[in-house]
Amino acid sequence: MAISLALWGAVLCCCLTVASAAVVERKWREEQLPRERVRATVKPGPLKVFILAGQSNMVGMGATDMVNNSDPNHGQLNGTLKYLVSHPRTKEEFSACVNASGNWTVRDDVWMWSNDEGGPDSGYWGPFSVGYGAGAYDTRSPPRIGPEYGFGFVVGDAIEEQVLIIKTAWGGRSLAQDFRPPSSGGTVGATYEIMLAKVQMVLANLTHLFPAYNATAGYEISGFGWFLGWNDGCSASDVSQYETNMVNLIKDLRKEWKVADMPASIPISCFSGWDEKIPRRLGIIQAQFNSANATLHPDINNAQNPSVMAEETRMFWRAAQYSPSNREYHLNFNAETYWYIGKVMGQAMVKMMKPAM
Repeated sequence: MAISLALWGAVLCCCLTVASAAVVERKWREEQLPRERVRATVKPGPLKVFILAGQSNMVGMGATDMVNNSDPNHGQLNGTLKYLVSHPRTKEEFSACVNASGNWTVRDDVWMWSNDEGGPDSGYWGPFSVGYGAGAYDTRSPPRIGPEYGFGFVVGDAIEEQVLIIKTAWGGRSLAQDFRPPSSGGTVGATYEIMLAKVQMVLANLTHLFPAYNATAGYEISGFGWFLGWNDGCSASDVSQYETNMVNLIKDLRKEWKVADMPASIPISCFSGWDEKIPRRLGIIQAQFNSANATLHPDINNAQNPSVMAEETRMFWRAAQYSPSNREYHLNFNAETYWYIGKVMGQAMVKMMKPAM
């Protein structure tokens, strides 16, 4: 499963044809930061595929490296991943992210493909590490992380077979319009259709994207992770539709990907944490919890053997004074927030998969 960092980091352009549509792919760049590879032995069997989707906070704004310019020692801002791996309060929690020398961990037992926020037909892929968040295509900026980071460590540790995470996320999208599923009626969201096309493209080209892929063993779509709520929470009308649209999204994706009980993990929106008081924002949270309620929606979930879970995340909110930024809508760029959101999303996924593992 060894892939040289030089090859991984090289920019590779090629044309992949899926359903007669030319899709340009670019291999992920090598970052300036050194990495330490973890070569795990994986159990033979189908590739376990997880699909993550959402808007900008699924893209991932978690800062890995932002220097505090007001600090004469130029230390890291509170809430960056570099800060978290060294601070006494958090270094044990984040110990798996680095080796003894402080180099970022690279996992060969987990593969990653992420669309390029900078272009609709572009993507980055390779072994799992930091840098699949926002701006992965911009070599001028340090790498960022999204929920995929905590998620990848959790599912990678729990699953013995090779794992692939496909992330399809774009900023400024809503469930009511952009990701609108067919069963909700009206115009199907353009982003919903792009998500399907990108997933199809990746799955049709696994041998090209990941040469170690065992085509004989094949793959299984093992779960779907969803993190989106800001844009819908700006409109009372969209809030009122969210629960129905979320349930329909799960139904339609299970049908599209032919996995009848595909686990769906939904970490709730956590803007402002427990201090959130805006009714529209609270309405999104309630809709997310309701969509996973087996009593309300027995057609997609079962209380005894759940296949849809919504996870509480408000305790992971970090205020601006403890973060690299004050952009609330981007979770203040706090890598700790993104890490924990990804972890609970992954823990719920593993729990739902347990009978099949």
